Amino acid sequence: MSMVQEKVQSAEYVDFWNEVLVPKFVKYKHILVDGLTHHSEAVFPSLPVKPGDKVLDVGCGFGDTAIQLARRVGPRGHVTGLDCCTAFLDFGRKDAQAKKVANVTFVEGDALIEPFRPEYDFVFSRFGTMFFANPVGGLRNMRKALKPGGVMSHIVWRTSADNPWLSMAKEVVLKFLPPPGEDARTCGPGPFSMADEETVTKMMQIAGYEDISFTRVDAPVLVGRTIEDAVNFQLALGPAGEVFREAGPQAEARRGEIEAALAQAIEKQKRQADGIVMASSSWVISGRNPV
Repeated sequence: MSMVQEKVQSAEYVDFWNEVLVPKFVKYKHILVDGLTHHSEAVFPSLPVKPGDKVLDVGCGFGDTAIQLARRVGPRGHVTGLDCCTAFLDFGRKDAQAKKVANVTFVEGDALIEPFRPEYDFVFSRFGTMFFANPVGGLRNMRKALKPGGVMSHIVWRTSADNPWLSMAKEVVLKFLPPPGEDARTCGPGPFSMADEETVTKMMQIAGYEDISFTRVDAPVLVGRTIEDAVNFQLALGPAGEVFREAGPQAEARRGEIEAALAQAIEKQKRQADGIVMASSSWVISGRNPV
């Protein structure tokens, strides 16, 4: 793929995020941020970040991870949160100001084509690299942002079978609707595109990383405060949401029976004080920029 084609394809994905997905992400921010708390608690203590470090957070979304990293590096360090969606960055700026975290900056940009300089000690991404139009190109560009010997860590979902919080709803919806066609508008390769350890290891090697490692993290995720909240979330985002969105009028005509079937499936899930939770599993993948 030429650089021009790569930029066009990446721009299409960025437009789709801003036009279609961002409003839905904002509506379900309580799930997409608060719901991943257990993952963050399991991952963040082990990240190779120290006071004074300069950090880049790629696909920072609402900015919660960038703010966590800014607290880790302390006042002598600095974090840059990068995302292609302006609306997400506005949330991050307001949140950082409210929490009086001054050592974080939020910047709009596309990690796939951003001209990074080798100035960061650590580069991070939580559930962002899975959506790169060109995964190897994106990973290589992230490496170029690292100082010699610097480390990049990214979190990605493992297989659909390991993540029933995403796969179960899709299986239910596909009983009523056809799968999306090849011409469906999409956010990129998809949430399970980096699930295979062998494939991603090869991607990382081609992108120039050394000392590549995979750490499995199993943790519950919040899927909704109530059954209705969980059903609406599944039909708005993720694999089930894509099936529902692409089916258009056919989906709306069957919305009632689809919602009832999802509610029945979700009702069987575990409940905690903050809502309904389901099992999830991710990889924390790390690699080092050669010295």
